[in-house]
Amino acid sequence: MIKVLIMSDSHGLTQEISMITDRHKHEVAAMIHCGDSELERKNPLMEDFLAVRGNCDYDAAYPNDLVENIAGKRFFLTHGHLYNIKMTLMNLAYKSEETGADIICFGHSHAAGSEMLDGKLFINPGSIRQPRGRKEKTYVILTIGANQLEINYYDLEGKIVEELGNSYQIE
Repeated sequence: MIKVLIMSDSHGLTQEISMITDRHKHEVAAMIHCGDSELERKNPLMEDFLAVRGNCDYDAAYPNDLVENIAGKRFFLTHGHLYNIKMTLMNLAYKSEETGADIICFGHSHAAGSEMLDGKLFINPGSIRQPRGRKEKTYVILTIGANQLEINYYDLEGKIVEELGNSYQIE
């Protein structure tokens, strides 16, 4: 079982990123930030993150998209604004086909949620600053098992947000 931390849309927060990182860094194999950190890429808080550029990030050192292999799964990371994710996941689904991604991580809408579409897992960790659609400020721990992907959403205090969690069977 491999765990991956996923967050997005922290919009300038530093203490919260540090707190979440410290809480989970020893249990996760990778940490992902899906953009709008509003921090420079060279900021020490961001050095351990696979991170992409959001529409509120001005540091061009962040790439718009990243493709990474973690625990035998191909991840596609993006913020989402370049794929019109507030309207549809179709553009992101097409891009995931092009990149051969199994797991797609994105932010931008600040709306926490996950779904399996055509065998691909789409994850939006929500926002740790300004959540939309619910009161909890959220991030995700994804657990990758042999036949299962388990998603747990956490609030800033580190408590699991039960109703957002999900488990998906994979081949």
